[in-house]
This record gives sequence, C-alpha cells and structure tokens, in this order.
Amino acid sequence: MSIPAMGTHRLFSVPYHDIDVLGHLNHAAYFVYMETLRCDYYLRLLGSSDPKELDIILAEVTCRYFAPVFYGEELLGEVAPARPIGRTSFTLLYRFRRKQDGVVTARGRTVIVCYDYARATKREIPPDRRSRLEADAIDPAAEGW
Repeated sequence: MSIPAMGTHRLFSVPYHDIDVLGHLNHAAYFVYMETLRCDYYLRLLGSSDPKELDIILAEVTCRYFAPVFYGEELLGEVAPARPIGRTSFTLLYRFRRKQDGVVTARGRTVIVCYDYARATKREIPPDRRSRLEADAIDPAAEGW
C-alpha cells in the first residue's frame, strides 16, 4: 500500500548519539526532528530562511511511537497542517517512516500559536499565512489522529 506524501519532508539519518540503552532511537529525538520539520515548513510559509523571523510558539507537543528505529537507519519525516485552522493557532501533524521499508515508526502533533514576542501575547494568524496553511491542510483522521 502506498502512503501519500504529506507537505514538507526531510530525510533524517539516525546518529549514534540519538540511540538509547535499548539500542534504538530514543523517544526524545523525535521532538528534535519535529522541530526541524516545523521550522522548515514555517520558514517556507514566511518566505524566509532566518529563524529569527519565526513568530510562533508551541502550546502542545505529542508523539505516538509505533516501531523501533536503529542506528544508521534513515527516516523520512513529513509535516503538514491539520484542518481546521484556528484564529490564532493551528496544528501541525508529523509522520516518520523508515526509508528502507516505508513502515510508519511515529506520528507527532504540535499546536502552534502565532505570537507577538514584543508584546508577549498571542496574535491572529496573518491572512496570507492562513490561506497557505488552509491550502496545505490535511484531514487529521486520515493520519491516525
């Protein structure tokens, strides 16, 4: 069965320092991979490559684990926004698959809030970004949420 691609994607090679005492990818490493995917996706929305331009903050992070990953294996990480898009926040969904066999090893979810750091308060998602998020949005149920 072929799994359709989600939004932005990146290949992650599992380094030794991400391996735990059980010999597989430590659960916490997925949060770093999700951060990389999140920034890749959102900076593309901004039309920038400068992380200082990020105007978002995390409200929630979740990860579900399905299969082990071992040193030297490669993971395809993918991210896409979920429907619906809120007024000040949106959800990003993540999927990780082993490159060699396509097995889904984990799924992640983050709730992102647009944030005005100068005023230390949330703010509405700008209209141009909202329309791009909506165009990229996928059904969470289709991704196991």
